[in-house]
Amino acid sequence: MPRSTVTDHAPAGGASRPGAPRRRQPARARRRRRAGLLVAVLLVLGAALAGWYQVHQQMPAWYARLWYPLEYEETIAAEAERNGLDPALVAAVINTESGFAPDARSSQGAIGLMQLQQDTADFLAARPDRPSPPPAPLSDPSVNIAYGTAYLRYLIDRYGTVPLALAAYNGGPTNLTTWIDQAASRGEELDVPGDIPFTETRGFVTKVLDAVPIYERTYGDRLEEARP
Repeated sequence: MPRSTVTDHAPAGGASRPGAPRRRQPARARRRRRAGLLVAVLLVLGAALAGWYQVHQQMPAWYARLWYPLEYEETIAAEAERNGLDPALVAAVINTESGFAPDARSSQGAIGLMQLQQDTADFLAARPDRPSPPPAPLSDPSVNIAYGTAYLRYLIDRYGTVPLALAAYNGGPTNLTTWIDQAASRGEELDVPGDIPFTETRGFVTKVLDAVPIYERTYGDRLEEARP
């Protein structure tokens, strides 16, 4: 019987022997490949971010509904009608104050959808043009919206403009009166929200005013149909 030789058992095609180390790519080639992948990922993320930014700026209705919800539209429309307010303004205040969470409570004791203090509701209840329901419980959406819209109407009548009323709604009438007086002492009118010293109040006024046209554009038909 012929004896085997080493050549008889050598792998065909010049393949490496079992157990032999694989030939590795040079380190520079690996770095280039990783850099290329990173650039591709960044380009995809950049395109996605640019697309999102365009959608966010244009705020189409389907997208606006994700950020600006609407509930209790019948109550909002009815109370806005009763108090001579734009229902989109009422919806914008509710969304900014509580995000339409009826059980929302602040650390200062503000309650419900429109974040009212109980003493504010009691003050409104003592007025001749008081809302129809009693001022409690403020956690009830219908009660809260009735008193919140009445309070907003009171502040607009008192201060003359929606921006000033919103500043008083969030920052308090006493503070707003002080800010108006300080501006007058400088021979100026109070610029809202620019001259408001409270960061929270400046943000509140800006967010509400920005949200009003979005609510009008996104839910105008629903709010109109809900009018009594």
